[in-house]
Amino acid sequence: MAKTPSEKLYRLIRSLTPAEKRYFRLFVRGKAERDSKYLMLFDLMAGMESFDDTVCCNKIYKNQPVESRKYSELKAYLYDLVLKSLQSYDEQSSIEYKLNHLLQSVSVLFKRGFYDDCRELLYKATKIATQYECFTHLLEIIRWEKHIAYTRMDVDFLHKQFDQLQFAETRALDQLRNNAAYRKLFFQVYTTIKREALHRGEERMARLQNLVRHELLSDPDKALSYKARVLYYRTLNLYYYAALEPEQFYESGKKMIELLESQPHFLRENLADYIAALSNFILSSGLLGRYEEVRATLEKLRILTPITEDDRRKIHRQYYTNKFVLCIFTGAFEEGRLEMDRCQAEAGQFDPHDYETASFYFQYCCICFGCGDFSGALDHLNQWLNQPRTVEREDLQSLARILSLILHFEMGNSVLLESLLRSATRFLQKKNRLYDLERRFFHFMSELMRAPSARDQQRAFQKMKEDLNELSTLPDARALLQTFDLVAWLEGKISGCSFAEAVQTKWRQRALTAD
Repeated sequence: MAKTPSEKLYRLIRSLTPAEKRYFRLFVRGKAERDSKYLMLFDLMAGMESFDDTVCCNKIYKNQPVESRKYSELKAYLYDLVLKSLQSYDEQSSIEYKLNHLLQSVSVLFKRGFYDDCRELLYKATKIATQYECFTHLLEIIRWEKHIAYTRMDVDFLHKQFDQLQFAETRALDQLRNNAAYRKLFFQVYTTIKREALHRGEERMARLQNLVRHELLSDPDKALSYKARVLYYRTLNLYYYAALEPEQFYESGKKMIELLESQPHFLRENLADYIAALSNFILSSGLLGRYEEVRATLEKLRILTPITEDDRRKIHRQYYTNKFVLCIFTGAFEEGRLEMDRCQAEAGQFDPHDYETASFYFQYCCICFGCGDFSGALDHLNQWLNQPRTVEREDLQSLARILSLILHFEMGNSVLLESLLRSATRFLQKKNRLYDLERRFFHFMSELMRAPSARDQQRAFQKMKEDLNELSTLPDARALLQTFDLVAWLEGKISGCSFAEAVQTKWRQRALTAD
């Protein structure tokens, strides 16, 4: 029997919900007395806050000498038993498991010659597979229908039903291919976007535009199923976000949510698309200043009941990510700090191997900055910078360097600033990311360091604000400025108020304009 690493088994057992743990104990009930060690090991690991392999081994074998192979086999067997239990547990609710179970039952009955019973099960399976658009299962059901008729030499059935079966088979194949084509388009757009989330450069946008000119994206009626139509809206929604077309981003997101909510039985099976749609709709509503919709959709996201552990992580991540954005944008930094504390407390419920902390470090930095906690902001920024370089985080490298310079300036670390400025310039030149905004900001910081008086510094702040007003129409600068309100920082320095007060003033002015 293959060895099972102790940590692997421990993580699996600790991931189980209370209901899944109860089900496991019922699942193993009635096994031979010799199997009690597996349940004992299960209970030990389920109750451990931190894993200790030695403690487990000693309690199982009562401090008696034991061969390492014997204990390894015990763990491997338990791991396999837990997986079987979870498969059985999922069969109660998963449509895919139900269909697989029905088709396996058809196979069992067919071998024993109960052909009418097979047909009854195939009828049930057809209803479920059609409702949930399980095209692969539909093809298997049709194959069984033909196979049973052929085995029984039921020529009359084949004569009457053949055209209908062929039509159903052809349609299922067409829908399967159509869905696969939309999925391909979605992932092509997704991967193109994720290479550089702020989409600087005409070449990248040209590639995206070429993808969305595909005939399948010209009309939602080209989608031959609900699932394909969801992919149609998801793909366009991603593109409009990348192309900085907020109105289209909003409208496509709204249509996608309406489509998803129109078929609630699909949501009981899979929440992943709905979570993504709600998150994107929050963003699009925010970009258009529709903050009541932002708050309403945040609440929808918060109260969702996850189906899978992945859902639970995504709801947590998307809710807090978007809540932090709202707090940062409106200047509600103290509220953001409270939400930050709650987010960090909830993070302890997740497996650290799967929990993505880096996605929050940048927002933690902005929230601490808004609260005037520059030391805390720098700690979170450094945590972000110390993360392994990944494709999706490259877009924030420029802003991270700008924020680092601002934080050291605020903390009075003038000795470090010149060195940091040279380092940031070299880094972005090497990455081919030294765009106009970064170049002018670095020049501004150089002037600021040389300014001998408060009046000279004020002139530098004013000049940089004028430069930003000029640059803000460029897509590369606009995307960066949406992540951190550099203008509000400059306005605070010019007027003598805090960054939080400057952001709140801008927020109130926007709210008045919207009214």
